[in-house]
Amino acid sequence: MMEQMRNRGFSWLVVLSVLIVMAFVISMNSGSIHLSLLDVGKTLFGGGTAKQHLILFHFRLPRIMLSILVGAGLAVSGCMLQGLTRNALADPGILGINAGAGFMVMIFISFLSASALTPLLLLPLMAIAGAAFAAVLIYLLAYRREQGLLPTRLILTGVAIAAGLSSATLVMSLRLKPEKYQFVATWFVGNIWGTNWTFVAVLLPWIVILLPYALYKAKVLDVFQLGEQTAKSLGLDVNRERIKLLAAAVALSGASVAIGGGIVFVGMIGPHLARQLVGPRHRLLLPGSALIGALLLIAADTIGRLVIPNMEIPTGIVVAVIGAPYFLYLLAKAKA
Repeated sequence: MMEQMRNRGFSWLVVLSVLIVMAFVISMNSGSIHLSLLDVGKTLFGGGTAKQHLILFHFRLPRIMLSILVGAGLAVSGCMLQGLTRNALADPGILGINAGAGFMVMIFISFLSASALTPLLLLPLMAIAGAAFAAVLIYLLAYRREQGLLPTRLILTGVAIAAGLSSATLVMSLRLKPEKYQFVATWFVGNIWGTNWTFVAVLLPWIVILLPYALYKAKVLDVFQLGEQTAKSLGLDVNRERIKLLAAAVALSGASVAIGGGIVFVGMIGPHLARQLVGPRHRLLLPGSALIGALLLIAADTIGRLVIPNMEIPTGIVVAVIGAPYFLYLLAKAKA
């Protein structure tokens, strides 16, 4: 039985990988300036016109790569948070972690320019610091020694913290110059705004380091699913492992939000769908979540560029249109 579930999980990982490749190809062909599949193929292999080369290599490919990295980072972060809290509704955006990252990004934008390379390298660090502040605050307010982290208390605390930090961020944004305010407004609704390879290079190390670390800790996350008392009885240093895993989840979320903006629901939808496809074991659940998160964000970014001619809908809005009803469905299901 276990062997069948494992084979089924691996099969779904292959299917999701194929779907990402298909979405990748479709996204390269899509935009205000249409490139046929033949044009894309010729340009990729050194042919094509200078205009086609510019569109593909300097605009579309970096944006697609960022969609993959941000989607995978947010989904794995959500998967780790769900494993730590045993709460299927846990999501960095819903819990207020993204709001903390956004608050620090606002401070960054207010005093520094995001166009220079040195400040740009600091952007993920600033976002992670803000996300960590929000996560610690939520944990301290929601945790009870006798009861642990109750799902309802965690969600309500996260929503309250998110509202407070978002309000403070909004007040700060009112003092910005018009050009910076426009950037902030676009960032907050969630948009893949870095359309060059520098942004990919800034985000890539965080994903390359933290995703394998999460997979390395898959068995620890499985033990957390048994409950805190059972985990302690099995010899797990619960507090130490929780801190390390929470730090990794916050870093993934903060770095992804710094580049992708205030995108919510990916961290909830990705792990939930992956759990239905590959099962609850984190050895398959984590890569499944990463693939679904990447696929969701590529699809949302492509739809946002296509749905209205000559106009772009931010990726976060497209994800929210999908994610909000799904969140309400999960909430109703949890109450039932």
